[in-house]
Amino acid sequence: MDFSKTEYITGVLEEELGLGVSCVTDVLQPYITIRMEDLPGICLYLSRTPGFYFDFLNCITCVDNGPDKGTMNLLYHISSLALEHSVILKITVARDEQQVPSLARLWRTADWHEREIFDLFGIGFRGHPDLRRILLPADWEGHPLRKDYTEQETYHGIKVKYDG
Repeated sequence: MDFSKTEYITGVLEEELGLGVSCVTDVLQPYITIRMEDLPGICLYLSRTPGFYFDFLNCITCVDNGPDKGTMNLLYHISSLALEHSVILKITVARDEQQVPSLARLWRTADWHEREIFDLFGIGFRGHPDLRRILLPADWEGHPLRKDYTEQETYHGIKVKYDG
C-alpha cells in the first residue's frame, strides 16, 4: 500500500469514526497506530466498508520492546484480496496485558496467529474460541520470544539447552 492510501484510511478513521489514530509513513512499511480498545471496531469497519473491504488478515506480528519499556507491539497486516490493497494496524500493550480483543470471529486466520502469540509471547486474547499453545507442549514453562525469557534446564528429564 502506498503512503497516500494509508494516510487516506487514517483520515477516514478520524473523520468517520471519530477515533484518535495516527499514521506513520516515514518507514519502509507505513502503518496506522490505534488504541487497543478500538481494534475490533476498526477492523469490522475496514472489513465491511465498500472501498476498503479488507477481507484477509495476512498475519499478526508481535514485538517485545523489553522489560525496561514494559510494552509489546502487535502489528496487524490486513489486505483486500478483491481490491488489491493492504494496510498495517499497530497497537501497543503492556507486557503483562492478558486481554487483547480477539479477531478470530472476524478473520479465521486470526485463530492461529493469536495462538502463536499467546504461546511464544504470553499475550492472551479475550474472546478467542480455543486459546491454547500451538507450537510448544501445553506444560512448557514460559514464553520463549520474550526478551526476558529464561530457558528451562530440562523438560520431562530431557536436557533442553544444546551445548554444541
